[in-house]
Amino acid sequence: MIAAGLVGLAFAGSSDRIAEGVRIAGVDVGGLTKGEAIARLEARSRAVANVPVVFTANGRRWRASPNDLGVQAQWKAVVERAQSEGEGFAPWRGLRRVSIRLLGSDLTPPARVWKRALDYKVARMSAAVGTPHRDAAIVLRGLNPQILPGRTGLALDKQLASQTIVGALTGFERGQVVKLPVAVDSPRVTASELAPVADQVRTALSGRIRMSLGASSWWLPPGQLASLLSLPHDGSNELAIGGKGANGYFKRLGHGIGRPPRDASFSVSLGDDRVSVIPSRPGRVIDVPKTERSILAAALATSNRTARVAVTTRAANRSTAEARAMGITSRIAGYETIYGGDPNRIHNVQLVARLIDRKLVAPGATFSFNQATGARTASKGFLEAPVIINGELTNGLGGGVCQVSTTVFNAAYEAGLKVTARTNHALYISHYPQGRDATVNYPDTDLRFVNDTPHWLLLRTFVGSSSLVVELYGARIHRRVVTQTRPLVETGPVPVKRVPDPALFRGVRVVDEYGQPPRSTSVRRLVYLPSGKLLYDNTWYSSYRGEPSLVRFGTREKEPKKGPSGPSGPTGPTGANGVIPQS
Repeated sequence: MIAAGLVGLAFAGSSDRIAEGVRIAGVDVGGLTKGEAIARLEARSRAVANVPVVFTANGRRWRASPNDLGVQAQWKAVVERAQSEGEGFAPWRGLRRVSIRLLGSDLTPPARVWKRALDYKVARMSAAVGTPHRDAAIVLRGLNPQILPGRTGLALDKQLASQTIVGALTGFERGQVVKLPVAVDSPRVTASELAPVADQVRTALSGRIRMSLGASSWWLPPGQLASLLSLPHDGSNELAIGGKGANGYFKRLGHGIGRPPRDASFSVSLGDDRVSVIPSRPGRVIDVPKTERSILAAALATSNRTARVAVTTRAANRSTAEARAMGITSRIAGYETIYGGDPNRIHNVQLVARLIDRKLVAPGATFSFNQATGARTASKGFLEAPVIINGELTNGLGGGVCQVSTTVFNAAYEAGLKVTARTNHALYISHYPQGRDATVNYPDTDLRFVNDTPHWLLLRTFVGSSSLVVELYGARIHRRVVTQTRPLVETGPVPVKRVPDPALFRGVRVVDEYGQPPRSTSVRRLVYLPSGKLLYDNTWYSSYRGEPSLVRFGTREKEPKKGPSGPSGPTGPTGANGVIPQS
């Protein structure tokens, strides 16, 4: 022990320096301080950062450098680890260092890497090297099953290859070719495994099977049955009923014997204050998994080849009891607006009215016009019609939609509901109630109101030949609505749009269209509860732009008449300057 202690003391060295015999990535760092070792390794790393390593697999070659894949060795971490191997109390440290000097120690640094770049590189290598295996499968030649044998392939071991690539790029060796691991890719299903399944296919297609549903039955011939079979392929080794052919068969069968469920709904008529509930009805649908199993069992049988179509019921999403619990019993408010004119505009009014018809609003929920209708696009059937864009009347897709939004706003207004978003038109429209128009534009300008009642609301639209009616149904709330409308006032002169006309003489002025001045108004709505308590006191302000008068003015110069003494003779009918004054 004394001798060992003396040897330990003799070889203990300084704890600030790395033990002799320690190598990192093949570089001798023995006797160096931590800082010296890091500096040496980083210098070597920088020198080879752009020098590629050659990798090979199955006769193919690729090159990659550390910078290509973002490989960065963590030199500080590995140097600290190297220094710790020769640390400890002086005699013990010396003995450890003797062992390291005799046996040696070569450490590999941890590394960071751009994972996406590495995965992409390895995937390309795998695609070039690999020949994927092919599992044995069964195909039909007519009604005869044939087994396609499997095939062994080759595949790059991606995980091990990634580790090998990072390890090689972390080190400093560049002269050697690094081999990447390639493994045999064996098929999961062999031809011998499918031999019994091929016998099952022959049995299945040996004759027809009888399909039965209650008192009805029909035959399923072998040719049609073949289209329902899902034969073993892509690693499967069992016979089943399924696939595209089976899906089509069950879809057609469902149309014939199935019946979709019907949700409970509400029946109202225009002018009727009462709401009745149309009861729900369960649907009848085919239990496809159970029917598939029955067909397969019948097909694999050698006698009594009968398959039963399994049918189950499907409940409606909204039951009769749930509809009644929603509390929609009476009309609470409505409004009517008149429309006409452009056929495309009428079409758009009718189309968007159908989109919001029968919308249900839960207690506390918000009705959004834009959310209910979505974008007004040609694919939905919207046509171009007169519409206000940037304060000017022009043609645009969906013209007429604002008639519906205005009608909905006024229905919610009359019901005394909380309106959270409403915007007036840019131009004043006289056939809408003053100060109570509501424009919309998907997706930014919306009309929204809140169902602030304890029961659901039902919105209905009734489209006539010349008018639109929007009705709101729910539980009677008996709110009293008082309206105070400020007079419509002009806020400026009529704007004028002057257009030069070279066909008119200078000084001549023609008004093609008379405009309207800018205007403003406001509407105050007071909503009272049955108790007389004031619930809402809202004021909606509306400012409308002026519509310019279109005026053409002449720019053509009128030529002077020639008199007896020439163009400027004293006896001519013109004035002193030869030009006829214009009024």
